[in-house]
Amino acid sequence: MFDTLSDRLSGALRDLRGKGRLSDADIDTTAREIRIALLEADVALPVVRSFIARVKERAKGAEVSQALNPAQQVVKIVNEELVGILGGETRRLALAKEPPSVIMLAGLQGSGKTTLAGKLAKFLGGQGHTPLLVACDLQRPNAVNQLQIVGERAGVPTFAPEPGNGVGDPVDVARRGIAYAREKQYDIVIVDTAGRLGVDAELMRQASDIKAAVQPDETLFVVDAMIGQDAVATAEAFRDGVGFSGVVLTKLDGDARGGAALSVREVTGQPILFASNGEKLEDFDVFHPDRMASRILGMGDLLTLIEQAEQVFDHEQSQKAAQKISTGELTLEDFLEQMLAIRKMGPIGNILGMLPGANSAQMKEALAQVDDKQLDKLQAIIRGMTPAERDDPKIINGSRRLRIANGSGVTVSDVNDLVNRFFEARKQMKQMAGQFGFGGAGRSATRKQAKNKRKAKQAKKGGGRPNRAPANPFGADLSQMPPSLQQLPPGLDGLPADFDISRLNFGDKKGK
Repeated sequence: MFDTLSDRLSGALRDLRGKGRLSDADIDTTAREIRIALLEADVALPVVRSFIARVKERAKGAEVSQALNPAQQVVKIVNEELVGILGGETRRLALAKEPPSVIMLAGLQGSGKTTLAGKLAKFLGGQGHTPLLVACDLQRPNAVNQLQIVGERAGVPTFAPEPGNGVGDPVDVARRGIAYAREKQYDIVIVDTAGRLGVDAELMRQASDIKAAVQPDETLFVVDAMIGQDAVATAEAFRDGVGFSGVVLTKLDGDARGGAALSVREVTGQPILFASNGEKLEDFDVFHPDRMASRILGMGDLLTLIEQAEQVFDHEQSQKAAQKISTGELTLEDFLEQMLAIRKMGPIGNILGMLPGANSAQMKEALAQVDDKQLDKLQAIIRGMTPAERDDPKIINGSRRLRIANGSGVTVSDVNDLVNRFFEARKQMKQMAGQFGFGGAGRSATRKQAKNKRKAKQAKKGGGRPNRAPANPFGADLSQMPPSLQQLPPGLDGLPADFDISRLNFGDKKGK
């Protein structure tokens, strides 16, 4: 959604690179480009004005003029101010001290409230809670039935005593839903309310009555990120007419400019709590302002990528795969398991889009060519093999390849490509594991002998250089990093999941 904004911001900041000193004219030109980028992305005008004023004030101050790299300092300022627009810090749900906690969803019709109710219930259920959905949208045709279906898919019960379709009192249903949750000991109640095509008195009255009846701990305003400037006007109307404690952005996977959604927090003063970027129940996550700002500026979102990997990759299985990589024993069965785990993380294009530099022209062109159907083809080919063939691909001769091709609905050349690329990839992964010292028991004796010879040669010369810590190109003590950042994501690169990055020997500039 934010591709256009990301391109324009990156282009504006790119012009600063290579300049050892920035003049006021340079800063004014960059600020003008950033202003145009924000306005074209539908960011509200008052938000743009305050944002540009803060950036220019800081950029012309001492923190840039006295910086060793002024251009990088300006990028840092823009990033920090963008994080501020998006809310500053991640805000979690405020749950009641005594259950049940009540979460009320409000918003216009078509904003995705009902689907979001299922996503939020599944998310909370995965955190150990026992949520209950309450169907208070009794106006929209089949809204109650839709919530029941969504709840069933999420594995969450739905309280729906009224059929809806214009029948029933939503305020009474809300009260009875809270009582039912206390009786059955559900610790979270998610109330799905009715919407309208536009803001009107009836919508506000009903939402206010439900809020007064259930006294929710959180009232979440659900806003469609694709509705443009109406997002700000609607948010202000709900803030004044009903009141809400947090915002949820939906349909972030759309191709609209989406900048107006970024204005909601700045205009209403309420934080964005969650973001939904797809139709599946899993396409939902906590909103992190710093990570979103990083993605908009093309810096990637590695933390979210790591969290997603930790959810789908089995720790023990990843360790076994890493050991097989280091010894060159990785099989097609292992490869299939890793590929299926990656598929659980979502579309490959979305995963790669979290990497730094993903908004560059070359990377975007490459991501546009990524087709998940290719993984389906690879999966079909591997599943068409016998267990013995997956375990030892070397036995796959010409007749076997023809049989596999016919059984999986592909050509023999497709099978050949898979087998040949697998052998090449396994060879490269083994070499990389050896270079970084992860060979373990599989490290060759030749390398050990060479290392011993070098030590003996240095001893004859008087011990050579004294032992000292190798130069660190990152200029930081990695051992002081948080534990979550000292470990690499399991299964992503074939390294052991418990590998401590602070032990990594980067070597000096001469490569010693």
